[in-house]
Amino acid sequence: MRLVLASNSPRRRQLLSDLGLPYEIRLQEVDESFPAHLVRAEVAEYLAAHKAEAYRAALAPDEVVLTADTIVCLDDDVLNKPADAAEAIQMLTRLQGRVHDVYTGVCLLTGEGQRVVFSDQTRVYFRALSPAEIEFYVQQYKPFDKAGAYGAQDWIGMVAVTRLEGSYFNVMGLPVHRVWEELVKLGFGLNEVPSLAAV
Repeated sequence: MRLVLASNSPRRRQLLSDLGLPYEIRLQEVDESFPAHLVRAEVAEYLAAHKAEAYRAALAPDEVVLTADTIVCLDDDVLNKPADAAEAIQMLTRLQGRVHDVYTGVCLLTGEGQRVVFSDQTRVYFRALSPAEIEFYVQQYKPFDKAGAYGAQDWIGMVAVTRLEGSYFNVMGLPVHRVWEELVKLGFGLNEVPSLAAV
């Protein structure tokens, strides 16, 4: 089977490349709104599945598309990508000194119509941050493409994240351990990893 990654996220591309599987990137605009009654993991799974459906008609029988959506939840509030610096500062001000949850929903849809939807949860502990630290991060790193207005892999992750419960890679945007497990069930294996196939 051939893997198609439907994501513009450089973190997801990096993680999938590090997993060792070859993939093709395909992109198209998909509405990312969700029903108001959904909460936490339901939101992430709904958005991942919704994105995958946009690719269904164009998939070849031997292809599987991977879509994903990462959300940050403070209590039951979903913090998506900030629209601007002011909203990013507002989000980080709410997160600092608190514990929050990161959910990544993933959908794998095959060209033959088989669909797998799942999510992974990571609990993230943030230390208290000063307004100057928050403003520095937003101005220097411009985290406007990141749920919750931060990336655990960059400066704020190093200075603010004191503890994780769950997968670090899930916070980056893709729970690769679960992705690998589900791809194996769909027929992928070590033979598809070029660096391992010759071993």
